[in-house]
Amino acid sequence: MWSRLARFRPGQLAAALEQRHVVRTLLMRRTVHLVSAADCLALRSLHQPMLDGRMQAVLRRRLEGVDLLALAAAAWPLLHREPQRLPDVARAVGGRWPQAAVRDLADALGVLLPLVQTPPRGMWGHRSAPALNTTVEAWLGRPVDPEPADAGALVLRYLAAYGPATSADVRAWSGLTGPPAVLARLAPQLEVLRDEHGRRLLDVPGLPRPDPDTPAPVRFLPAFDNLVLGFQHRERVVDAGFRHLSVGGARFVLVDGRVAGTWSTGPATDGGVRVHVSPLRRLSAPETSEVATEGYRLASFLGDGAGGDVVVAAPGA
Repeated sequence: MWSRLARFRPGQLAAALEQRHVVRTLLMRRTVHLVSAADCLALRSLHQPMLDGRMQAVLRRRLEGVDLLALAAAAWPLLHREPQRLPDVARAVGGRWPQAAVRDLADALGVLLPLVQTPPRGMWGHRSAPALNTTVEAWLGRPVDPEPADAGALVLRYLAAYGPATSADVRAWSGLTGPPAVLARLAPQLEVLRDEHGRRLLDVPGLPRPDPDTPAPVRFLPAFDNLVLGFQHRERVVDAGFRHLSVGGARFVLVDGRVAGTWSTGPATDGGVRVHVSPLRRLSAPETSEVATEGYRLASFLGDGAGGDVVVAAPGA
């Protein structure tokens, strides 16, 4: 959010988490997302079949003989009563299935039950807080909406934020299997474009699109950022040879809108934060200067204004 919003203040987001206006929960692609309480309630049922399918694809053999409905029923009252670690709950109810590993039972519970991770998990300044989970109903005072939300409305929101995009992009972002049918239904509302490879792109009409020559300032992205995970065709921002780095949790630096390096942090000599940039290509002198300037801003942000410094290494260093 710091990379995208002017004058973003972490305390505002922390307050929204504590006041339960925003929650951490599994949704798109079976990964944890930070969403509004309203979206959590509305979207979980839409994503549940995808969540179940992805969980089964990973755990089916390891959970052979486990009655998943019984597992969920046994765990529900424990998680509904108070926030707990999923491995602790899995250990408490897993005696009926001694052949299954606790970690696999815990992984399944995160999908079988609509849960939220409670604060301070994910809050600024609490980087090591454990993941305590409770039911959506206990945390927000009502269960998730039983009827799936309109997938078309979700697709329109995606295109408004990230379009123009292909049908494959929509599927890669959401994890859902039905975008082609949804997009066919939405076709009369959408604008059709073509990219340089002739691929069919769809977008919401009337939204502004910058000129291709518009300068794109340097940006530091966190691990697993949507820009490098939320599209099927990612060559617009990252070279194919570097795409695999995102799966491993690399934090990317964008130069002129494209991935040009990775970054990490450590302690600075003045007690603040040091940002270390590892270029993936040779940077020009002006590019290096711009990376360093934005890196100093990031160091100050991460250190809560306590100063810091930036190191831009040579490519390959």
